[in-house]
Amino acid sequence: MISLEATLKRILDKLQQLMRHHKALQQENDRLRRSAAESEEKLKHAQEQVQLLRTQLDVLKLNAGDLNAADKKEIEKKLNGYLKEIDRCIALLSE
Repeated sequence: MISLEATLKRILDKLQQLMRHHKALQQENDRLRRSAAESEEKLKHAQEQVQLLRTQLDVLKLNAGDLNAADKKEIEKKLNGYLKEIDRCIALLSE
C-alpha cells in the first residue's frame, strides 16, 4: 500500500506540473493574440493601400481619356457617393 505522504507528494508534483503547463499556455495565447492583432493591422493597412491605388488608377484612366462607358459610370457613381458623404458631413457640422 502506498503511503499517504507519497500519494500527496505525487498529487502535488502533478499539480505543479499542470500549473507550469497552464502558465506556458497563457503565454502562448498572449503571443498569438498579439500576432493576430498585428496581422489585422497589416491587413487593414494593405486594404487601405489597395483602395488608394484603385482610386489613383481611376484618376489616371480619367485623365488619359481611355475609359469605356462602364468605367465612366462607375467613376460617376463613386464621385456622386463622395459628394453625398461630403454633403452629409457639412450638414452635421452646421448643426
